[in-house]
Amino acid sequence: MNYPTQTIIPTGYRQNAKGDLVPEDRIKAVDKLRDEVVLSIVGFAKDLREQMLTFKLVTMAQIDDFSELSASEYGVKVGGSKGNVLLTSFDGKYQVRRAVGEHRVFDERIQTAKTLIDDCIKSWSGGADTRLMAMVEHAFRINQQGRIDVNQVLSLRQLDIDDSNWKKAMDAIADAIQITGTSQYLRLYERQANGKYTQLPLDISTL
Repeated sequence: MNYPTQTIIPTGYRQNAKGDLVPEDRIKAVDKLRDEVVLSIVGFAKDLREQMLTFKLVTMAQIDDFSELSASEYGVKVGGSKGNVLLTSFDGKYQVRRAVGEHRVFDERIQTAKTLIDDCIKSWSGGADTRLMAMVEHAFRINQQGRIDVNQVLSLRQLDIDDSNWKKAMDAIADAIQITGTSQYLRLYERQANGKYTQLPLDISTL
């Protein structure tokens, strides 16, 4: 297998975006300064990203350890990261929340559910309410990831429709859900003067 080799840049040259080697004395001062600014920002961001990753790993481990310790008082062994956890400081000012979210997708049975729903709509005398038909089409549309949105389809199960075939379709929707994995989310909250908790943003775009 052939692997790409890294270009050795001679002293006094810089490599441009096309891969060409350009002599330093032919590069404008403003272009050099722009390059330094970008590399400085990206370097800082990479260091910060590593710090945030370390923070998340250490914090998750602390939550697991404390949960295990707290459960041991009742003779219970928790055994790893399971479920959501809410920890509150003694003065109630701060909260740390670990949330576990499931990655859900539909298997091939979702097409069966869609067929059953279509059959229901066709069989109802006078046809279905146009709003219901629009809701069904909206629920089964393909999202940007090329998949049917699970939450959108599950919203149909909230409709109170007294029809055996419709209920069979809703059962097929539930059976078609597959759990492909989980993700852990860490959120920090601070209590405000009005007693409500607001999230401490860890997203740079919200600062």
